[in-house]
Amino acid sequence: MTTSSSEQGVSLGMPQLPAPAYPDDVRTRLEADAKEIISRYPGSRSALLPLLHLVQAEEGHVTRTGMQFCADMLDLTTAEVTAVATFYTMYRRKPSGDYQVGVCTNTLCAVMGGDAIFETLQEHLGVGNNGTTDDGKITLEHIECNAACDFAPVVMVNWEFFDNQTPDTAKRLVDDLRAGAQVSPTRGAPLCTFKETARILAGFPDEREGAVEAGGSAGPASLIGLRLAKGETPPARVVHPRSEARDTEPPHDPSPTEHLSSHDAPQDTSASDPEHPAGPTAEEGE
Repeated sequence: MTTSSSEQGVSLGMPQLPAPAYPDDVRTRLEADAKEIISRYPGSRSALLPLLHLVQAEEGHVTRTGMQFCADMLDLTTAEVTAVATFYTMYRRKPSGDYQVGVCTNTLCAVMGGDAIFETLQEHLGVGNNGTTDDGKITLEHIECNAACDFAPVVMVNWEFFDNQTPDTAKRLVDDLRAGAQVSPTRGAPLCTFKETARILAGFPDEREGAVEAGGSAGPASLIGLRLAKGETPPARVVHPRSEARDTEPPHDPSPTEHLSSHDAPQDTSASDPEHPAGPTAEEGE
């Protein structure tokens, strides 16, 4: 018994049908937004990245219809638009969740527990990398460095920071997102959906109350170089030998600038284990 090429899922090289157009009311609305974006640039094709965010905000991912719209607005070919949309991982090419949960698995976050968090969430959510839960709430992915190494391991939700995570706090985070509970990032703007985030990235103002005023600075380890450059004297740092007990030290009271959220891991994680602090570094050969 033989099967046809179509039954085997083999393409015969037939040209793809043109992308369906947006409904008239949607296209009219998007054209107005697109013209506002294009007007910000001296050359129209420079507006392609924010336009891709704009169409992603409409459907939650970049569709063929969205790419055709961008091509029409910028007088580009669909091949040129597709080349950009497929290059950047920030643009989704298939339906995805309301919350993009990214686990940093770059070097520092990985060794501090990022790999363990990512493996735990895959098992907990029942999805693989770039997989979306059945309820459409969560898309899980591993991501590269987010320049927050002093808060490692870091998890990001729609590009907002959740610092100092552990497998348990990460599981609680995604469970709360799926349950519709209010979730606050460690620092930065309040959390919003992926579509809302995409519109903000397209360059439109975040009109939520308090969102613009919200913020968060880098951690002390990131800023020490800046302080030294300004001539400030860093505080003395006491390095305890591994064998020395630290029970007499007062507990750490986070300052307001640390912006801890309910999903931050306890501070005595692998990043700051009081039982295994880093000892003094010996010179080579000693």
